[in-house]
Amino acid sequence: MFNRRDTLRLTAGAVISTAGAASLSPAMAASSPARLKRFYDNAMVIDALSFAHEWDDVEYDAVVQSGYAGIVTSLDRRDLQTAIDELVTWKRRVEEFPDRYMIALQAKDFDRARRSGKLAVMMNFQNATMLEGDVDNVDALHALGMRCFQLTYNYRNLLGDGCTERTNAGLSDFGVEVVARMNKLGVLVDLSHCGRQTTFDGIELSEKPVAVTHSMTEKFRPGHPRAKTDDQIKALSDKGGVMGIAAIGYFIGTDPGGETTIETYADHIDHAVSVAGIDHVALSTDFPLRGIASWATREDWYEPRLKVFKPSYDVKWPPYIPALDTPDRFRNLVAVLDRRGWKTGDMEKLLGENWMRLFKDVFGG
Repeated sequence: MFNRRDTLRLTAGAVISTAGAASLSPAMAASSPARLKRFYDNAMVIDALSFAHEWDDVEYDAVVQSGYAGIVTSLDRRDLQTAIDELVTWKRRVEEFPDRYMIALQAKDFDRARRSGKLAVMMNFQNATMLEGDVDNVDALHALGMRCFQLTYNYRNLLGDGCTERTNAGLSDFGVEVVARMNKLGVLVDLSHCGRQTTFDGIELSEKPVAVTHSMTEKFRPGHPRAKTDDQIKALSDKGGVMGIAAIGYFIGTDPGGETTIETYADHIDHAVSVAGIDHVALSTDFPLRGIASWATREDWYEPRLKVFKPSYDVKWPPYIPALDTPDRFRNLVAVLDRRGWKTGDMEKLLGENWMRLFKDVFGG
């Protein structure tokens, strides 16, 4: 079992376009499926919040079908030891499957993964609980490969208030100290689950651009605690950040199995672009590459969440949109955007180039 002292000892000597709405072409006939397939196969595709039901052969088949160059994953963050164990587990997974996966430490690793047919995986935690109140633990986890984490989850922690917290206090002094350390080391600040003031504070106080890796627009999901307002989206883009639009059905609409469709997802994207500009919006899912329907049941997925999330979360069953729940989800999206008149250059930015630019800004390469 590794601890922080082991981590620091082992790594001590190691060398470790224009803003505004998307450019829309005049109304035109949709491109042929063959042309869209060629376009997608050549694009850099990054899902900024994905993980696995299990990292087995089924999940790897989904990786191949997805056409992804990489993902930002979600690791257990219960405490420091758990976080260290998660990072070591990924190191061992890459050693076991060197032809499948690589750990993304710099932006160029996504390029390397795409060229070699692997999946680049960025180590990320959806909370800061694993820091255990010690800012030096950011250094320890960074040394083991972490490159991103959320300042808070839904509830309050030592850094600030989450999106479902009763209060709206923003970042604490410790939170400000952590953001500064993340900037110094090159760790991406993620504000996806943060409360409103914590989100604004994170944007303002970070010296580097920040991310909302997986959220949605309040325009189309008013009142939902996970949605970001136009003011937040604009502040994020003005700082050079990127917002990823999540694909959970009940995040983007109120009827995932019915009237909420892939077109609803495209509506969130179009609106975010109209506020932030085409250089500041990208994609994510917030679920496994294989999707949810293939393994989840009402009893083991939906009912436990009713006990964990507040009613304002509006958790629903089924939680998925069929056209986005399969590994070819973003291929399906490209067809929708093409029919809406999106230019290929703008779709390339949305699919992954915007994440690449942000990663270069934050941790280089």
